Amino acid sequence: MIQVSHISKEFISPKKYPGLRGAIKGLFSNEKVKKMAVDDISFHINKGEIVGYIGSNGAGKSTTIKMMTGILTPTNGECIVNGVNPSKYRKENAQNIGVVFGQRTQLWWDLPLSESFSILKEIYNVSDEDYKNRMNFLNEVLDLEEFFHRPVRTLSLGQRMRGDLGAALLHNPKVLYLDEPTIGLDLVVKDKIRKAIKTINDNYETTIILTTHDIDDIEELCSRIIVIDEGKKIYDGSLKELKEKYGSKRKIRMEVKHSKELASFSTAEKLNCSSNDCLTEYDADNHLLTISFDKHKIETPQVISSVMEFTDVFDVQIQETELSEIVKQIYNHEVSEELV
Repeated sequence: MIQVSHISKEFISPKKYPGLRGAIKGLFSNEKVKKMAVDDISFHINKGEIVGYIGSNGAGKSTTIKMMTGILTPTNGECIVNGVNPSKYRKENAQNIGVVFGQRTQLWWDLPLSESFSILKEIYNVSDEDYKNRMNFLNEVLDLEEFFHRPVRTLSLGQRMRGDLGAALLHNPKVLYLDEPTIGLDLVVKDKIRKAIKTINDNYETTIILTTHDIDDIEELCSRIIVIDEGKKIYDGSLKELKEKYGSKRKIRMEVKHSKELASFSTAEKLNCSSNDCLTEYDADNHLLTISFDKHKIETPQVISSVMEFTDVFDVQIQETELSEIVKQIYNHEVSEELV
C-alpha cells in the first residue's frame, strides 16, 4: 500500500548572524544553511496495517508525513501511496487519503458540521447513496448526531476531533494519516476515538499511519512502530520485539516476613552478580522487598528463590519495563546505537 524508498528532505535557508550587526550582515550575505530534516528513510506498509510513526519533537515525523501526503516533494528518493506518487499526482493522491491533524481542523469554523460534510461530499464527488451509507456508519462509530447541526466553533475539542475524523473518512480513503488525534482529550473521548479507529480499520481495512506522543495510543492501536530520530529511522518492528529486546529491566515486588536483616539483604551478593544487574530495596514500614534486575542476565525464579531461602514470601508481583520508559530512553539517545 505504501512504499517509501530512500527518501530524504533537505531545507536550505539563509544563514543568520547574532546581534544587530549580524542582522544587517544577513541582509547582504549569500551564505546558506542546509538542514537535513529526513535522511535516507525506507519502509513498506501493507494494506490494513496500523503503524505508529514516532519520534521526539524535530525528529522529522511531520516532514515525512508531508512527503507521503504530497505536500512536500522529497529531495531524494521516492514515495508511492496506493500506486501513486503523491507529489506528482496530488489530485489522484487526495482521493486515496484522509488526514487528521490534532491541532488543526479541515472543518468550516462558522458553519454547522453538517454543512462542512455537505461541502466535502461535493469536493470528493461522493454519490448520494455512498454518502448516506458512510454517514450511517460514521454516526454509529463516532456519535456525530448529537452535535451534527451545530456550528463548528461551538463544539468542544472532543466533538471537533470526532467531526474531523468523520470528515477525513467521508470519501472512504484507503490510507488515513492521524497526527496526534487524541491530544488534549479527556480519557472518555480518547477511548471513543481509539475504538472508532479500530472499527474503521476492521471494517474497511483502512491503512492507518499514527504519529503521537501518547504511549497509550500506540499500545492500544499499533502492532508495529517505526521510530525516527534526527531524520533517520532507528527502529521498525513490533511492540513485542521492542519490549523484549530493549525492555531488559524487570521488577519483582514481594511482601515478606519482616526482619532487621532485610535492610542489608543483597540479591546481587546472593546471585554473585553486579549491583547494576540486580538492585535490592526494602520498605520496612510495608514489609516490601523490591528487586530490579536485567532479565537477559538473571532469571526470575533465581531471584525469587534467593529471597525465599532468606525469609518467608507472602505475595509476589512482577512488572515488565513500561513502553513509555523504553521510548523515553530512545528520545534521550540512551539506546539509539543499539537500535541501529
